[in-house]
Amino acid sequence: MSETWDPSDAGVMRLPSGLLVRGRGLRRPLPAGPAPSFAVHLLGKEPPPVAWESRWLRWPDFRLPSDRRQARDVLAEALERAAAERVEIACGGGRGRTGTALACLAVLDGVPPDEAVAYTRRHYHPGAVETPWQKHFVRRFGDGA
Repeated sequence: MSETWDPSDAGVMRLPSGLLVRGRGLRRPLPAGPAPSFAVHLLGKEPPPVAWESRWLRWPDFRLPSDRRQARDVLAEALERAAAERVEIACGGGRGRTGTALACLAVLDGVPPDEAVAYTRRHYHPGAVETPWQKHFVRRFGDGA
């Protein structure tokens, strides 16, 4: 039985395949409704434990992931799990790192790398992917970066 997000929930982005993922800022309260079943936390330091399964990617604010191979592996796992689970991608504010990771998920789901930032801004938040190097990371993500 599939337990994914309601597409009308705050922060939920639909990927081209129809998979749903939620982005959010961890500095804000957990939104009303169901909790994630799997989360990827994009933070510079280890986050506190949560009641659901999660992965931590060391990713300092306004920067890029410390281990790009690990980022690719964890985001690929998140995409795979989104078929049957409520997957959440979250950083402190929910825009830069979260938007970058969501754009990378869009690339993994078939969006051309040079269109993924615009796709994410259109379907998640207009301020997603905040820095030039985050945009470059998304464009290079299609090359296995």
